[in-house]
Amino acid sequence: MSKNLNKINEYIENIVNESLEDVVSERFARYSKYIIQDRALPDARDGLKPVQRRILYAMNELGMNYNKPYKKSARIAGEVMGKYHPHGDSSIYDAMVRMSQDFKMLLPLIDMHGNNGSIDGDSAAAMRYTEARLSLPSEYLLKDIDKKTVPFVPNFDDEELEPTVLPAKFPNLLVNGSKGISAGYATNIPPHNLGEVINATIALIDDDEISDSKLISYIKGPDFPTGGIVQGRNGIKQALKTGSGKIIIRAKTHTEEIAKNQERIIITEIPYEINKSDLVRSIDLLRIDKKIDDILEIRDETDQEGLRIAIDLKKGADSNFILNYLFKQSDLQVAYNYNITAILNRRPYQVGVKPLLKAYIDHQKEVITNRSNYELRRAEKRLHIVLGLIKMVSVLEEIIKIIRGSKNKADSKENIMNRFQFTDLQAEAIVTLQLYRLSNTDVLALENESDELNIKIARLNEILSNENVLKDVIKEELLETKDKINVKRKTVIEDEIENIKIDERDLISDENVIIGITKDGYVKRSSVRSYQASQTIGLKNDDGLIFKKEVSNLDTLLIFTNLGNYIYLPVFKIDEQRWRDLGVHLGNIVPINNERVIKVISISKFEDNINLLLATKKGNMKQTKLIDFQVSRYSKAIRAMRLAKGDELVSVDINQKENIISVTKNGFVLRFKASDLPEYGTTAGGVMGISLTDDELVESFYSFSEDSFVMLSVRGHIIKDTVSEIAVYTRNRKGVRVIEQLKSNPHSIVGAARLSKTQERENVSSFLVTTKQTIETTVSEYKYHYNKFGKKMFDEQTEQGYKIFIEDAIDEVPIVLKGLKSNTKKVEVKPLIEEQDLINNDKNKEKKIRISRLDLFDE
Repeated sequence: MSKNLNKINEYIENIVNESLEDVVSERFARYSKYIIQDRALPDARDGLKPVQRRILYAMNELGMNYNKPYKKSARIAGEVMGKYHPHGDSSIYDAMVRMSQDFKMLLPLIDMHGNNGSIDGDSAAAMRYTEARLSLPSEYLLKDIDKKTVPFVPNFDDEELEPTVLPAKFPNLLVNGSKGISAGYATNIPPHNLGEVINATIALIDDDEISDSKLISYIKGPDFPTGGIVQGRNGIKQALKTGSGKIIIRAKTHTEEIAKNQERIIITEIPYEINKSDLVRSIDLLRIDKKIDDILEIRDETDQEGLRIAIDLKKGADSNFILNYLFKQSDLQVAYNYNITAILNRRPYQVGVKPLLKAYIDHQKEVITNRSNYELRRAEKRLHIVLGLIKMVSVLEEIIKIIRGSKNKADSKENIMNRFQFTDLQAEAIVTLQLYRLSNTDVLALENESDELNIKIARLNEILSNENVLKDVIKEELLETKDKINVKRKTVIEDEIENIKIDERDLISDENVIIGITKDGYVKRSSVRSYQASQTIGLKNDDGLIFKKEVSNLDTLLIFTNLGNYIYLPVFKIDEQRWRDLGVHLGNIVPINNERVIKVISISKFEDNINLLLATKKGNMKQTKLIDFQVSRYSKAIRAMRLAKGDELVSVDINQKENIISVTKNGFVLRFKASDLPEYGTTAGGVMGISLTDDELVESFYSFSEDSFVMLSVRGHIIKDTVSEIAVYTRNRKGVRVIEQLKSNPHSIVGAARLSKTQERENVSSFLVTTKQTIETTVSEYKYHYNKFGKKMFDEQTEQGYKIFIEDAIDEVPIVLKGLKSNTKKVEVKPLIEEQDLINNDKNKEKKIRISRLDLFDE
């Protein structure tokens, strides 16, 4: 091993003996520092990233001013890449293109001739096709760069010098904004109006201690090149103070009348950095997917006059509602998060407006100080020469003789300097002076120039020695810049963020559909036409319907399960299918765990004065107001009733009536007043409604005294009885037996339902659900039968009874009880046995007498 290492050492000069963690950590730290400072984040002073600064400087060096001819973009990219930016030409050209796009930059810094991309996301033409030059605003960023105002550093190969920052005669970072991502840092600064930013800068120059609130009062908010409406003054204030905040950007729209009762929505400005073609496509998809029905057509009518998107609406459509829906569901309204992060003092900081403007003002003080020193040196040098030339005029004849008598230029200079004590600089100016400058006029011009230079030097010395004068210069130049390149505000600022609430039902047309739900939990929504055209329904093996009804698209289904939960399912949320299709399992709509459907109720309107009756297998019951079941979030099953361990929800009924009928598996029936059962919320567990001994509750339902009721046995028999023949008890009793219990193969009850005279008169439909199928029949089949165990409906050898459902009568208006009193006229039928005759009231005896109604009759 050591021999191998020695051989390696012979070929490798420098081996670093460090751990991989230390090497990677140190290298990545250097890389991170590079991309943070020298690639992705802008400088707070000139608001530019290095590649942008290098492009502008290179174009300035090429003399490509705003009033000069265009030059090929490829030449510019080559110049930048060859001298200053050793990266790919595509990254340079992409930066050029962005700086030229008037929908990205509030003040474009490059004037590009040719296809430089579009707001639709089209890419720019290749750099060999486009031409470019500097724009007027970029001239103000570069102004005075030739006067040693900013520091220069060697380029990547030490053959050229490049500026580390531009002089920047306006706060470009806030005016044009910036966007970038680096290692651990990101920045997202929107553009702001130039005039407002300059006003704020001047206010800060005048008062170093100005409050944040007063300072940001000069800046109304972002001013996007695409216009639009910004909502959220508080978010703007927070962002301008802290560097972080959230605002809402909304498109600018208005409506036009197409015809009577028909409108068109016109969009003239869209949110910043939103792709227009994608926006149009997304709105059109809402129409195609039928998520909104009232849009006829959407067109992009943008032309040379400006952006315009037209949305034609159907007759009678509410344009305000549709617009609000589009704000909610499309990029017509977007959130924008401020993240003002920039490089200050060679380090990244997230700051508010005040530190940014302070950094800019300090930069301007340095720039003007450097410029003043440069101009002062030049003015003093020129004054020295002018004074020498003026002195020369008084001894002109003698100087001419000396020059004539000298051997050469150097001898002339030396002789003049020795004779008249001119400095080397003055002597150089004299010997190189052209003869025509010796006229009297030029002497006067020299004297005037001397006076002007003295004034200029005094002014420059005042700037350099008096900070107040320096501040005045900065303000003057800012006001001059504002006067030359300011543009009117494009974005409207609104104080409050409008909270848009959309009821999806308003998007749905009121159309009747057929809903089918099976005992295995499959649900389908079909058009009436599909239902009428289908001969058969699509079902799995051994499955059957437990609910079929024509309802409105605007209705809501409450689907109750045996685990005490309910599924809140708006009808329009169910996928439309053909009637012969299998349907969608409820588990694919909301997550449910091994739950089976026991009851489905369709609701058109959630009212406060309608009750539901819920009952469990162990006899617990409660009444709950219908309004309590209305929710706004329904992505999962919701609790309808709290259950004890081992208990299940077995029945749900709606529309309170005077009686509650409870039927047990062993054939006991209890009748008590609905007013005896208290009301509870959806999370409560209820109270004991019926006393059970080695038995379980099958069904509880509301009824009137004049109603009948039917029971389905496990052996497939329908047994009919009348409510009036069941004695009225208080709740929590065992009730009376109505079905004889056989020792072998008993007729255990599996389902029961109320049957009113109206239902019988209308001969409504009924579902007899078995373990193998659903038998769809009518209630005329449920007549009284001579057999005490009722009428046999199917073969008990192949299948067993599961549940019975009876359709509501059309003419039977749901009874809304006020308090607990019925509005319907009661038919008083005296029970065969009064409750007081059945109960031993002796308080000393706990045992109560229980009598079966069957004991009163012969078989």
